[in-house]
Amino acid sequence: MKNTVVSILFSAAFLLSACKKAESEKVDTKTENKSPEKFTLDSLKVNDSLKINDKLSVNYTSKVLVFPTLKDKALLDSIYYDKTGITDYSKQGLQNFLDKDKTEFYASVKEDSKEWISDIQNPQTWEAGAFMKLISQNDDFLQIEYLHTSYQGGAHDNYSFDARVFDLKNNKKLNLKDITTMPKARLEELLMKNIDKIPSGTTDSDGPVKNSDMLLVDVIPANKDFYFDDKNLYFHYSPYEIAAFAAGDIVIPVSWKELDGTINPEFKKRMKIN
Repeated sequence: MKNTVVSILFSAAFLLSACKKAESEKVDTKTENKSPEKFTLDSLKVNDSLKINDKLSVNYTSKVLVFPTLKDKALLDSIYYDKTGITDYSKQGLQNFLDKDKTEFYASVKEDSKEWISDIQNPQTWEAGAFMKLISQNDDFLQIEYLHTSYQGGAHDNYSFDARVFDLKNNKKLNLKDITTMPKARLEELLMKNIDKIPSGTTDSDGPVKNSDMLLVDVIPANKDFYFDDKNLYFHYSPYEIAAFAAGDIVIPVSWKELDGTINPEFKKRMKIN
């Protein structure tokens, strides 16, 4: 009888241990099969001004995109390449950076204007702006447009565009060679051929003005400011980069068909280019 009780207790203990082990393995399996964190997007804005005297005011404006699920430091360094000195890419960290940047901008204008501020005849507002805009986020490609604006006296304001594509699958900035191996000279020919496909919107007394009529260069280089969709690869040019300021910014498309035979196989597969 004693041996029977011991045997029953031993069996119960063994079954209890086995059940706990199975539950533990079940939890571990769930952990291992956990889905990747879903891509999320947030943003923050700063729009502030300071009156230095009756003739001069300054305005600071910025919009920054925030990516809570991106953790790779090298990738984030590249995304926020224009935010010199930043190390904290959280929303609060970016807010702190913008507040500091704004304070430094105000201080620099105050200091630099001491010698000539009395010479200003009419009231002016000087400006500094930096804006991030999401172009798209598909197939693990994050595409961002950066706009920088400024006005510090003169006939007109100044602005420039940057475009960057980030490969979230490999945590890196995409270069043109990752997309196409087309020879430089041939790509330049296509850019010149397609210069008028997307009008800049410039007009004169006779109506719309062609982009090609405002060119300042004989050769249009394939610059680093590109992005793409399912139809074309686009190159974005800022004022004065290839054309007169009056032309504004110019976007030139090059179709995937025109790039056929030179498209990187891995990129072609991810983009489902036929």
